[in-house]
Amino acid sequence: MRLLFLGDIVGRAGRRAAVEAIPRLRKRYDLDFVVINAENAAGGFGITETIHLELIDAGADAVTLGNHAFDQKDTLVFIERQDRLIRPINFPPGTPGRGAALLKARNGADVLVINAMGRVFMNEIDCPFRAIDNELQACPLNTGADAILIDFHAEATSEKQALGHFLDGRVSVVVGTHTHTPTSDERILSGGTAYMSDAGMCGDYNSVLGMDPGEPISRFLTRLPRERFEPALGPATVAGLAVEIDDRTGLATRVKSLRLGGVLEPTEPLFWVE
Repeated sequence: MRLLFLGDIVGRAGRRAAVEAIPRLRKRYDLDFVVINAENAAGGFGITETIHLELIDAGADAVTLGNHAFDQKDTLVFIERQDRLIRPINFPPGTPGRGAALLKARNGADVLVINAMGRVFMNEIDCPFRAIDNELQACPLNTGADAILIDFHAEATSEKQALGHFLDGRVSVVVGTHTHTPTSDERILSGGTAYMSDAGMCGDYNSVLGMDPGEPISRFLTRLPRERFEPALGPATVAGLAVEIDDRTGLATRVKSLRLGGVLEPTEPLFWVE
């Protein structure tokens, strides 16, 4: 199986770049499954149903969220009818939507996608380790799902690494989101799980985490909000993680970061090019 995960979409620039890139990447690499985090897709804060459907129409199989999941209040309603839109599984009981979804890949495989949110330097929330563990007991690799991807939306690298080792050998991929800065630590852990601390963002990297630099700089200087954050509108980089998964074991065999366009040094998963 060939799986691609794309990091947090930030604003219009990131959204346009992702929508343009997904069908091209699906065709170029004959992708079986594509997941994208879009919790910052609507003006930098949350997601709308129109944007979600635009991403699905472009070729995304699942869309994950994070701490900004419900910044657009309509999400509380439409998330219930969108079974490919996945919010953190460790939100409190009764939160609308779902934290995991078992979806069909283009090669016929069943892929379990789980979104979870960290607790270090984040808002108070239930334990992500236990929440994911409970889901895996209900739908384990090989017997319940052919592949399992975890989008861990967290701030602390230590928490992300700990989760990676906690799940090593039990899931196909653990990839971090939230910091909007791609790390260079993509690898396969000893038990066969592909891991990356942060996939980065789909957005303008001439920015402060995808936002126009003016307001963030002002707040660092004065400690006072002057106006709302606005997404940067320059050329966007599409950043993510490409993983090849063994169809027999559900574990990773190859992994590589992907960066296209914008200002970052480009990387592509050349092991998929004939």
